[in-house]
Amino acid sequence: MSLAIVHSRARLGIQAPPVSVEVHLANGMPSLTLVGLPETAVRESKDRVRSALQNAQLDFPSLKRITINLAPADLPKEGGRFDLAIALGLLAASGQIPGDALAECECIGELALSGELRPVQGVLPVALACREAGRTLILPRANAAEAALVKGVELIAADHLLALCEHLRNEQPLPALAPPPPSPAPKVAELADVQGQQQAKRALIVAASGGHNLLLFGPPGTGKTLLASRLPGILPPLQEQEALEVAAIQSVCDRTPLTAWPSRPFRAPHHGASAAALVGGGSQPRPGEISQAHNGVLFLDELPEFDRKVLEMLREPLESGCIHIARAREQLTFPARFQLIAAMNPCPCGFQGDPSARCRCTPEQVQRYRSKLSGPLLDRIDLHLAMHNEPFSMGAEHSRGVPDTLTAAAQVLAARQRQAARQQGLNAHLGLDGIRDHCALEDADAGWLEQAITRLGLSRRASHRSLKVARTLADLAGEARISRAHLAEALQYRQLDRQPGH
Repeated sequence: MSLAIVHSRARLGIQAPPVSVEVHLANGMPSLTLVGLPETAVRESKDRVRSALQNAQLDFPSLKRITINLAPADLPKEGGRFDLAIALGLLAASGQIPGDALAECECIGELALSGELRPVQGVLPVALACREAGRTLILPRANAAEAALVKGVELIAADHLLALCEHLRNEQPLPALAPPPPSPAPKVAELADVQGQQQAKRALIVAASGGHNLLLFGPPGTGKTLLASRLPGILPPLQEQEALEVAAIQSVCDRTPLTAWPSRPFRAPHHGASAAALVGGGSQPRPGEISQAHNGVLFLDELPEFDRKVLEMLREPLESGCIHIARAREQLTFPARFQLIAAMNPCPCGFQGDPSARCRCTPEQVQRYRSKLSGPLLDRIDLHLAMHNEPFSMGAEHSRGVPDTLTAAAQVLAARQRQAARQQGLNAHLGLDGIRDHCALEDADAGWLEQAITRLGLSRRASHRSLKVARTLADLAGEARISRAHLAEALQYRQLDRQPGH
């Protein structure tokens, strides 16, 4: 008797085949053998299955020689998600449930010793793969709300193994699953709570409108972290496919079952994070922070305090939107289309440019501090903006034209809709052909831009990114063509990669 369980990483860009659980009963000395590279938790499943069958008043075929094969044999198996498939395979092979009832089914779930079905990680990617294959998914009821986020997949959910067997025998049908309740609206931080910093707020709206990466640098207490935390609130809601991708990653990475439609991720790892924690990997490769920020925001505070080798690993995913992890056994690809927001101090003490004149850092110390960020990495960050301390005020700013979250979100949505109608994607993701088609300039403006780029010493990549920022500025203004004013403002956001004196 054979059953299949879809591997939980199948929807994360990893080519992982379904794991087939094959059960063979033969005459001979009573024994139970589990083969197919099972790890410790999988090898222990035979004891959990034996106890679960006995406590559910089902017969464990102890007078037979039992061989359970987890195929493909060269794929390591880990976790307790195979328990249910093994138990149902044993029951079908011994004739206690009809095998035909499982012909079009996939199974996932962990068994308690009492026969109860316990929730497992990675159910949503399994549900997605089942929908694509037109298969029915059998799973614990505690995971049903998560799997029900995938529209069009047929689910069979139970709390106990005995109730599931009665359903498969057509003795006592399981109750139909209730539709998942509507997800509550995510709470967002209010942009108007950030006092002053009008240019920084403008840069934040530009970054959100075009999907651009943003680096804020300035003395402590200027509001860099506060502004970064406001970005998810002005981004448009996730589309269905984007939300499923985010939920699939959360389902694999989080220990708690996913029961609500996800909002845009906001990940803020500590600067002591290792390379494996940030970009993914490990002995058993798992998605890192950049994959968990997929379709959302990755905020790196105190950017120069990260290990330089770790930061350099961001260069490829910032361009490609994915991360490739190579191991001796396998090569994996995780999605990583994130928007990078970073913050840093202007010097080691943090007070360069502060009106208090507290900074005593020498030019060599400042250069050594900033050199922790390589030129190629800075090239891939579209906007660099200096922030300064502003006079403190306890007064409300709403009456002085400060954009609130709703107003900023409406501007961002309108700009993104123009981009979607024109090029079916964000300006930050334009390739060379897209820049040529959608960022065309008048001859006079093109000549002016060439002179400005030469004078500022910008690289070709930085020049292309400035063009894409100018395209976003035009979209925010509702204009079809890029003007010189848009180009000038875009160049103002390249403040860390200019030649000295500019």
